[in-house]
Amino acid sequence: MRVEIWSDVVCPFCYMGKRRFENALGMFEHKEDVQVQWRSFQLDPDIRPQPGLSVYDYLAERKGLPASESRRLHGSLAAAAAQLGLIYNFATAVMANTFDAHRLTHMAREHGLQEVVEERLFAAYFTEGRDIANHETLAMLGSDAGLDPAEVRQMLAGARYTQEVKGEAREATELGADGVPFYVFDRAYAVSGAQPSELFLEVLQKVWEERAGVQLQGSSPS
Repeated sequence: MRVEIWSDVVCPFCYMGKRRFENALGMFEHKEDVQVQWRSFQLDPDIRPQPGLSVYDYLAERKGLPASESRRLHGSLAAAAAQLGLIYNFATAVMANTFDAHRLTHMAREHGLQEVVEERLFAAYFTEGRDIANHETLAMLGSDAGLDPAEVRQMLAGARYTQEVKGEAREATELGADGVPFYVFDRAYAVSGAQPSELFLEVLQKVWEERAGVQLQGSSPS
């Protein structure tokens, strides 16, 4: 079974959804037969570096909210993340364009390290306050995950994986995604949002049972 997950590494719901899906997968009887593939999506592809711009101010400006409401919403997100063992330090988060971070995940996919890099990027942004648009930071994060930092720097200096990142974002829209996280199971079922682990487990079981039924119907008589 293949599960494709469209996400952005600065999306707070995507990191929580990652944990909830992982918890569901851990309870799934056939977890060893599930292939997870991360797909690229940018919440704000036009964002540019703005020194001094906080996450609180960014959301307030983007959504037309009072600063106090933005802080309240982020506090609620941090509390929800903590229940999953995640630490969200919004006060130190660095607003960044995630395009190059997504290019790094494509490189990691070719080396069988995509899951590790995704986790490293999430932690770097939400917990450590790292600038995940900075090429040297990305090289170090890639190194942490097992990639050659020199190869990461070389990749980032060019345009490699640019079309792949853009193509996956278009594909998400074609599949009906209007936001992330967006989960697609065997291109048969889709789930939007950071849903409870119980729902993810239910979908995993349903897709598996339907796959088994198709295989049984298509098998040759002995």
